[in-house]
Formats: sequence, C-alpha cells, structure tokens
Amino acid sequence: MKKLVAILLIGLLVFTVAGCGKSDTQQGQQEEEKKVDFPTKGITMIVPWAAGGGTDAVARGLAQNAEEFLGQNITVNNITGGGGAVGFGSGLSAEPDGYTVTMITFELISLPPQGLVPFTYEDYDLLCRINMDPAALTVHKDAPFDTLEEFIAYAKENPGKVSVGNSGPGSVWHIAAGLIEQSTGIELNHVPYDGAAPAITALVGKHIDAVSVSPAEVRGQVEAGQLKMLAVMSPERVETFPDVPTFKELGYDVEFGTWRGLAVPKGTPEEVRAILADAFKKAYDTEAFQTFAKNSGLGLAYQDAEEFKAYLDQASKDVAEVMKGLGLTKE
Repeated sequence: MKKLVAILLIGLLVFTVAGCGKSDTQQGQQEEEKKVDFPTKGITMIVPWAAGGGTDAVARGLAQNAEEFLGQNITVNNITGGGGAVGFGSGLSAEPDGYTVTMITFELISLPPQGLVPFTYEDYDLLCRINMDPAALTVHKDAPFDTLEEFIAYAKENPGKVSVGNSGPGSVWHIAAGLIEQSTGIELNHVPYDGAAPAITALVGKHIDAVSVSPAEVRGQVEAGQLKMLAVMSPERVETFPDVPTFKELGYDVEFGTWRGLAVPKGTPEEVRAILADAFKKAYDTEAFQTFAKNSGLGLAYQDAEEFKAYLDQASKDVAEVMKGLGLTKE
C-alpha cells in the first residue's frame, strides 16, 4: 500500500512539473509573439516643403542619423503645395503602420483657423518635437530705440505708424508681430513680403521699421552691424545672441516661433511609435546631428510626444486667437 501511494505521489509530481514547464513555454511563446518585428523594410519621411529648404535639411539630417538605429533606409519624400497642406494630408492618409513618418511644421496650427484644411495636429499621433526657432524683434541700427521697452513706448506714442515686415499674410512671422501687439498693447502696421529675406532687405534699406523673423534669418546683418535685435520670443536666451533678452525676462509672458516635429497617422500601434520615437531621439542626440544643427543655426528644442502635445494644445489656442485679431480666421 505504501509503495502504491509513493508511486502515485511521484507520478503526480512529474505531471505537475511537466505541466509547469509547458506553461512556461507557452508564456514565453506568448511574450515572443507580443514583440513587434519593426521595421522590416524602408521608411518614408514626408516633408511638406521643397528640397533645399530648412525643413528639408532638418529632415534629411535627422533621417540619415536615425537609419543606424532602425536598421533600415529612410527615404525623404518632398510633397509640396498649399502652404504645407498637401504634404500634411498625404501623411495623414498613409497606412498607420509606422512606415510613413511626416515632418510636421508650424503651419499645421495656422492653416486650420483659416479654414484651409479639414484636419489638425490632433489627427496625428505625435512622436516628438525636434526644433524651435523663436521670433525676434529686430530693427535698423539707426532706429530711435535700443530696447524693447523703448520700442513699445514709441509705438504707443505713434499707434499704427511703426511698420513691421513679415513673410506673408498669415505666415508665422506675421502672427509673431500680431502676438507682439497682443502682449504689449501696441498697434503696428503689418507689411507683407514674399518671404523673410525680402522683408529683411527692406529693413536694411529703411523702408520699414522692424521685422519679427527668426534670429538665424537676421544673423548676418546683425553681426555686420546693419541691424540690432531687441528681444527674442524664446524661453531662454539664444546661444548665438547671448546679450539679447527674452520677452519673458522683460515681463511679457510670450514664447513663440516656428517649429518642426515628427508624427505618424492616427492609430499607429503604440509599440511601433515607441520604436520610432526612440530611434529619432537617439539620432537627435548624436554628435553628428548636434553639430549639423549648430552649424545651421538651428534652434534645437526636443520634446517627447506628451510634452509636444501639451505645447501644441496651448500654441494652437494662442495662434488662433492672434489670427482672429489680425482678421485671418474664417468665421
């Protein structure tokens, strides 16, 4: 009897161990199945602007460094038109499988208030923000003001007479000038040009009183002594102009500029987004990309998806409000 009980106990033990082993194996297989095999082919990065431009340069520099971490080629595809709308739309309509990434730019929050596109940044799954180039208030070297405070005082004494050039109606730098009005309580005369470059040329020639473009775009003229920069709309002072104060330092709670980031179609699997975000962050951190950005005068300002979303939530509201004040929104 004792022998029979012992045999039964041994059999039960063997069965239990075997069962546990099978369970572990199944669990291991299930965990293996959960792992995403991505990417297994090349990735396309849509750039809504022409080859050779600033956004294109950022995209190609980042893509080149990200290939090492993804193990696949990244092809940059320039899809232009509609002030960025065509490229944004192409990115949204792509399969949500991670193989199409779009470099989104400021215009994604300025086109919707004008009723020019049927989508917003919220129709994307965000990956990260790569850079931000702040607006800067720049005047001629002979202007009767040397500080932002003096500029504001002069504008208040001469409402609507101070002319500020921008890069076109509804452009990022037009909105920047509108934000200066809104935050300081002054009234400016907005003068549109076909891009920042001709606006800067007009300022050098004293045809206008100021421009509200990025520091990088006026860097040459400021360093040559033709122009002087009064303040920048960045959270911190710009590295290339450490002596120029920020609007926030001077008591004006305003942070604004053009930005570039990466996004994928809504519904892209979370695991795939994580792989892409990790690879692009590693590419961003490489010495090669950091050097490229510095040499290009690019204002790097990384944000992860959550931070980027919070930034765009606020920026989109600010932009819509300023555009309404400028008469640029569709009622």
